[in-house]
Amino acid sequence: MHVYRLLLWIDRTTGLAHCYESDKCQPGRPWYSRSLAFHVWIAEEMGVEPDGLDEHIDYMFRSVTSDLANATLLKRAQMRSAAASQRRPYGGLRLPEPGEDSALESIVTQLLEPYLSQRPSRAALRSLTEEIQAHLRLENKRKNLLGEGFEDTVTKILRLSPTVVHEYDIHVRPNLDSLPGFRPAMNGSKTRQVDLALVHRASGRRKMISCKWSVRSDREEQFVSDFQDYSELDRSKHGFDYILVTNEFDPARLAAACEVQRHGKPLFNTVVHVNPKGPQVAQNAFMPQPGKRAAGNLRMNRHIETGRLSSLDAWIDEL
Repeated sequence: MHVYRLLLWIDRTTGLAHCYESDKCQPGRPWYSRSLAFHVWIAEEMGVEPDGLDEHIDYMFRSVTSDLANATLLKRAQMRSAAASQRRPYGGLRLPEPGEDSALESIVTQLLEPYLSQRPSRAALRSLTEEIQAHLRLENKRKNLLGEGFEDTVTKILRLSPTVVHEYDIHVRPNLDSLPGFRPAMNGSKTRQVDLALVHRASGRRKMISCKWSVRSDREEQFVSDFQDYSELDRSKHGFDYILVTNEFDPARLAAACEVQRHGKPLFNTVVHVNPKGPQVAQNAFMPQPGKRAAGNLRMNRHIETGRLSSLDAWIDEL
């Protein structure tokens, strides 16, 4: 619940809680029915109406964007002053004004024309387009903030557990060679950073945690590469565990993460989902024809039943 209140958001193109790639969740496409089911389920879990869910999630990003918006207003005023002096030598030319977007202005005025007593001034339309453009830029920052936001949220939840804090040293985004038992990389090699690491105080056993909100094909390759780096730079006799914490909703990707192997052994000691019930609810809303997609559902469910795909709650309890 902490994770979803802080990080889950509404996909404005569908009006539903975001659980998968936006283009695949549009009305009429297979993931739209899944998104509907997930949206209803998470609203029920939070005890709110589906049309009011947006008021109870996305706290982190909404707080950040509020700060960013205030900073942007101040910076915009400073930039306008600088821009005015830069444009002064070209005062006699009909140069476009900053923020002008004639196509967007046309869309807005045509849609609102029946409700307007007069056409807005050019300055008002320019201000409107600037606000729209600023809003879209802020939304695009989400993907940059989500990764570290997920790592920080999981870290904070772990630190709220007295047992975990008593048993482990918790490191968020440490350099690999700053952790016990790992040597520095060779001269000239890039410094390796870990999303999250737990070091058991009594045994020295280390848990290397990859926190990824979603799991794409490029990240599947990164998992193997990171594990290889950890293994090559490990000089400890205690060994380490490799753990994936994710909110991926694609059943085939989740199953693949559970099944990927290296040297005949599972790559991940544990695969953790924020709440595996979410992907199950989504998949139950869309029953594909027998084949690859159906096989992915079966594989995911099997891993949930055996505990190979664990919930965040269960994993923290095990710690």
